[in-house]
Amino acid sequence: MGEFVRVEVEDGIATIRLDRPKMNALNARVQTELIEAAAQVTGDGAVAAVVLYGGERVFAAGADIKEMAPLGYAEMSAGPSRLLQDFAKALAAIPKPVIAAITGYALGGGLELALTADFRVAGEGAKVGQPEIRLGVIPGAGGTQRLARLVGPAKAKDLVFSGRHVAADEALAIGLVDRVVPDADVYTAAKEWAATFVGGPAVALRAAKQAIDAGLETDLDTGLEIERLQFSALFATEDQANGMKSFMEHGPGKAEFTGR
Repeated sequence: MGEFVRVEVEDGIATIRLDRPKMNALNARVQTELIEAAAQVTGDGAVAAVVLYGGERVFAAGADIKEMAPLGYAEMSAGPSRLLQDFAKALAAIPKPVIAAITGYALGGGLELALTADFRVAGEGAKVGQPEIRLGVIPGAGGTQRLARLVGPAKAKDLVFSGRHVAADEALAIGLVDRVVPDADVYTAAKEWAATFVGGPAVALRAAKQAIDAGLETDLDTGLEIERLQFSALFATEDQANGMKSFMEHGPGKAEFTGR
């Protein structure tokens, strides 16, 4: 358990919980603890799915501007800019389904944190955006890349160029979030979604995530080869043998998986 980030595991679901009052600003300590949390949930075989959560009031309002403002180019390039990229990469690389539970604000680095997840559940009162342009900079933790891949380049440019805040209903309409629920229900809804993966074929879920994510970074033929190799490799697993045997004997949807 870190100073500002803790991991709580219950019923196969890990919650990576930010707790840096008042607004969960992502300073270097928080970023480092997020990398550690990502490693912890990745290595924990009891964890089937992960929820990213900042609490009932706010997800994360962005990077710690007071920490970054005094830095010059040489200082930023030497370390902090790499850490920004590294914490987001570590979370995006978690080989399990990850759901961001967004309450309040997810701005700047906070939205970039949410973009590392596979799915995003937002409260009706949530506001998301990439306001870095208003500070004379651009997103530095993956916002120009993951956002464009998620909502398309034109929508991403609109948000990044303007720095405007986006309400939950618009975020849902453009595909920036996947579900909108009452503010009080955000964490519960995220956990209920995560629970659908508990007891599932963990190796196949990992392969599916890796195939989709890696395939998006390359051409179609290479992506298809990634898929073929992942598909073939699953025929070395107990879950494939059990799943197909159960299908033939009992029909679909009745297999019990071991995650091996």
